[in-house]
Amino acid sequence: MKVGVLALQGDVREHSQALMACGVEVVNVRRPAELALVDALVMPGGESTTIAQLAQIFGLFSPIRERIAKGMPVYGSCAGMILLANEILDAKAGQETFGGLDITVRRNAFGRQVDSFESDLSFEDGSSELIRAVFIRAPWVERVGVGVQILAQVGSHPVAVRSKSILATSFHPELTGDHRIHRYFVEEVARVAVQQVQ
Repeated sequence: MKVGVLALQGDVREHSQALMACGVEVVNVRRPAELALVDALVMPGGESTTIAQLAQIFGLFSPIRERIAKGMPVYGSCAGMILLANEILDAKAGQETFGGLDITVRRNAFGRQVDSFESDLSFEDGSSELIRAVFIRAPWVERVGVGVQILAQVGSHPVAVRSKSILATSFHPELTGDHRIHRYFVEEVARVAVQQVQ
């Protein structure tokens, strides 16, 4: 299976390394031709409006939106969660998303860069072990739609969710050296979705 990393802005290298550690071939996606090569896509953290603007410039915005609508497995961390949400609170004027995930997110919900923090969370993947989560200017989920599963929370706020072939986290698992979230995406989300299509 080939997994793409949207390589326009953000922590691309860290996601690529985590995915390679999970045993998949990784393709950096900057053009529609590269998107066409992959079975699944990861959207890194970074700045959501910048990533969306660059996707428009590079001719990727519509192709990604169409692939997601057709069921391509996709995982978004932090800014990636915002880009996958159907609705954004505190959005910048004219901010667009790829959509596909029936959630409402609030940008920078945990505060500014100086408010960044780490926390040990319970992640609903069948394991009792806590997962270390790094939050940097992170969003949180204020509303989940029908069929959206909450996988982790901070207080009452969902910070990891899944809907069929879409996974999103508010935090940055690629920064911890723990590949559990990426492995969950590869094995439980992407492979299952790809096998159903074949």
